[in-house]
Amino acid sequence: MESLTKAEARAQEKIVTTPESNSTSTDKPKTEKNSHNDQDSSPKEWGYDLYPERRSDGFKPKWSRVFLGLEGHENIDKLKCERNVYWCAKNSPLVKLMMGALKSSGCPIDLRRHISCEVCDTTVTGGYDPVLNQIVVCQNMARKQGMVQGVLTHEMIHMFDYCNNELDFRNIDHLACTEIRAANLAHCSFLSAMMQGDASPFNIKQAHQNCVKTKALASVLAVRNVSRQAAIEAVERVFPKCYNDLEPIGRRIRRNSPDQHRAYMEGPMYGYDVY
Repeated sequence: MESLTKAEARAQEKIVTTPESNSTSTDKPKTEKNSHNDQDSSPKEWGYDLYPERRSDGFKPKWSRVFLGLEGHENIDKLKCERNVYWCAKNSPLVKLMMGALKSSGCPIDLRRHISCEVCDTTVTGGYDPVLNQIVVCQNMARKQGMVQGVLTHEMIHMFDYCNNELDFRNIDHLACTEIRAANLAHCSFLSAMMQGDASPFNIKQAHQNCVKTKALASVLAVRNVSRQAAIEAVERVFPKCYNDLEPIGRRIRRNSPDQHRAYMEGPMYGYDVY
């Protein structure tokens, strides 16, 4: 029998032991809020409803939206999405670096097994399902190669953390940490900070950190039914340590710079099989 990767072995353990193993993210996190008996485990409460194809009833196009041309072409969208995923796996320095880092960590990526193009809620562009050890690329939202590259890089950071760092999505501090790392390494630049309202020409020093905090906070709130204050406190608790953890990319990527290619070329220096 073919040997399992570390992440897949852990995923199989969760499937056996976890009653919510068919949900898109993970088990219900053991936060302060859900220690109360009145906390339920509805899909909406934990962000599972954002990925309808992960639910038992699946995605069903609405006739009204089909009539307007807004739905009904899911198969075509899926093919386009898969084509973009394949292009990124072959051409994107960041995606290739992440795939090499995962392979060297004992969690190699099989595009057919570990990446799934699906219809999602319009509020998200992707996600990581640790129960099935799969990355979801939202075919109805991430339509361009650049956006697919961002989704893959972001979610592969979550996959890398799950593979290497015993990431427990039931722990809100762990969730906040991996969201900080993903925003730090894959998203925030001065331009994106300006667009989010986190920076100005007079606030350059803290622009990147503020952008990362804003992005991480939004991600935590999207998938966990916790108060905004609880999410802010979790982000602040782990921020210093997680913000300074640049593994495996090794640097913060600046927009319109050669940083992506530099990070890819430096991969073998850290033992990553990128070629």
